[in-house]
Formats: sequence, structure tokens, C-alpha cells
Amino acid sequence: MKTQLRNFLAVSILAAVAGCGSSNNNNDVATSSADAPPDPVLAAQGKEIFRSDTFGDEAFWTDTLHMNDVIASAVDPTTALSVGLKVDAEALPPAVVQGIQDHSISLTDPATTVALLKLNAVVGVKGTVETVNGVDTLTHVGITCALCHSTVDDSFAPGIGKRLDGWANRDLNPGAIIALSPALSANAKAIYSSWGAGKYDPRFNFDGLNGPQVIPPAYGLLGVHSITSTGDGSDIAYWNRYVAVTQMGGLGTFADSRTGVNVTNGTTDLVSSKLPALQAYQLSLAAPLPPTGSFDPASAARGKIVFEGAGQCSTCHSGPTLTDANIRLHAPSEVVSEPEPNGVASYASRSATKQYRTAPLAGLWQHAPYFHNGSAATLEAVVDTYNTKRLLGLSDAQKTDLVQYLKSL
Repeated sequence: MKTQLRNFLAVSILAAVAGCGSSNNNNDVATSSADAPPDPVLAAQGKEIFRSDTFGDEAFWTDTLHMNDVIASAVDPTTALSVGLKVDAEALPPAVVQGIQDHSISLTDPATTVALLKLNAVVGVKGTVETVNGVDTLTHVGITCALCHSTVDDSFAPGIGKRLDGWANRDLNPGAIIALSPALSANAKAIYSSWGAGKYDPRFNFDGLNGPQVIPPAYGLLGVHSITSTGDGSDIAYWNRYVAVTQMGGLGTFADSRTGVNVTNGTTDLVSSKLPALQAYQLSLAAPLPPTGSFDPASAARGKIVFEGAGQCSTCHSGPTLTDANIRLHAPSEVVSEPEPNGVASYASRSATKQYRTAPLAGLWQHAPYFHNGSAATLEAVVDTYNTKRLLGLSDAQKTDLVQYLKSL
């Protein structure tokens, strides 16, 4: 069972399948700089990889976890949407759209889920559907980067709409999905089920500690060298490789002497050649602008003054990306997001750097909850936490203005 768990844990948190590169990992291929605008041709290739490439992880999700059988027998569209899976409305032909609207297509029948997989309409899930004895049968299933790091705009219905690549899927409940596997023990199922929506522990399969982290966005990373919350590497390729091999179960190798992780799946490398294009696409994803009317401009202008002054935010959230991650990391004692919930060991202690990076703030309005462990549910809670733990003495008016500024980023 330990070997099975080491090979899996679905995409995360990444960050984004978004991460970083390290000189301690001699498996990394040459990748574009985090500062250089990505080549559009390479980025276009990466878009297809991000959305559709499983890196051969069907060997894990099908052969080991038997998730194809689970989906075919027990996961109807209503259930799938309830655990945060998303449907790409642009992949639905008019007849299917009409069938959903007039209820002639059942959303409580697992066969409909198989049909959606055949259309490649389930975001981040790739299924092979073959005709067996005259019936469409899901024979293989795998996952892609988009499972955790894309969502939809709900333009058709809740959970069904146009893709929003790079947005963290905070509705997704990876633990609940994994716990459906009949290959797991009751204890393992209980642990995965405890994670909750929008959270994932990308270290659990190595150290056995249960400390899920929030799924991070994979946008706004151009110019940011330390991609993950602990800054384990210097470009996205590091974490992409980590997630593809050690979490998704893709075919390839990941090794880092700092953490002692050394995993090889299969005898064919389906990861390395795709890292440059995948990184280029992720670097091309700009953070979303705040919706019109979502903040008070006058209050936000005052909040910027608080941010740069009494709030002391700019001492770390500095420069064009509002992070000092390119020049330094921070000891756990410097952050306000610890101790971890439920008495779990410091997440930094489980990482390669044993430190934290300052998070960039672009698109902050979009991805609650906040901090690496999701311990602040709102931006108001973030500001209150800093004000209390740093003894800032901010007035209620200053805190209100600071929240409005953060919503404007």
C-alpha cells in the first residue's frame, strides 16, 4: 500500500501543477526563464498538454486504483459535480446541450458520465471509451493538470461552462474522489475523506502526515521564481515533474536529495519532453482582473497607503509581482499562518527548503481561502490575523480599506 500511495496523489498544489525548478533535481530539462515572455508556439503546445496529457498515469488510476470501474458504476454527473468536477460546455454538441436542458439526458445515470468522458468534456479527466458487447465502456481513465488547476465560468449551469485555465478548482474534493477507490484501506479512505474541498496534501504519500494545503492558482507566475508555498525550486518545471510523477502517477522519474524523494514509474519517460511547453503555457496565464464593482476604488486607494505603511505588507509583498520570493524565503517563525490546524507539523518542515515564500498577490480576490493551509477564510480574516499577530494596531477603517485594496489586485 505504501508503494501505491507513493505513486499517486492527484495533481496539486501547486501548485498547479505549477511549481519550481531546482539544481538538486538532475532530471529537469532546459526550460524557459520565469522572467522571459513565453514563446507563443511553445505555449500553444503546452495548452494541449495542460488540458489533455495524462503522462501515462492511466497505469495508476486504472490498473491500480480501478477508478474506471468506480466511475462507470457509481459516478453520475450529479455526483461528479458535487465533488467539484467540472464540465467543459464548449465540448458539448448541440444535441447534448438540448438533452440536458429538456432533461431527456439523465444527470443521475453513470452512463451519462461515460458519455461526457467520450466527448472529452470532463475537465482534467481523460477517459478511453470502447464499445464492448454493443455498450460504451470506460476501459481506461487518467487525470491531467487541469483537474486541480482549471475551473469553469458556470455560464451554462453550476459546474458547467467555459474553461478557466490556471484558476484553482477550490470546489474540487480530491480526497473524496480518491477515497472512492476499492484498492484503498478503510484508514486511507478516512484520511483522504478528511481533506475537504479545495485541499490536497502533496507530501502525505511520503511522510504520512495529514496536513492538506489549499490548491493554488497556476496563473500570474511570469517573473516569479519560487512557485510553491515553500519555494522548493526556481521554476515551474520542478513542481510539474514532482506532481506528474509522484502525485499523478505519470511515467517518468523525479528525484530530490533534499527530501529523499526518488520515484520512477515505468520504463518510458512521458514527462521530461513536455516540461518546456507546459511551463510556457503556465507562464502565459495572466491573473484575472477583479470583476467590475467588486471593490470600492476610493477605499482601495486608501488601503494602498495602509499596505505600504502602517500595515507593513510591502516589507515582503514588494516589487512588480508583490513578492520578495525571488530574493529570499522566510523561516516559519516569520509567518502568521502557523501553527498548522489540528496540530499538524509545520508544512515547511516537510519541504525541501524548510521555509516559506511570500505569495504573489495578483488575482487575490479569486482564490479564497488564504494562506498555504487555508486557515483564513476571507481577506478580512487575513487582515485580522496579521493585525493581531504582528501587533499592528490598525483601526477598523484601516482594515476595511486594506481589504478593499487587496480585492483590487
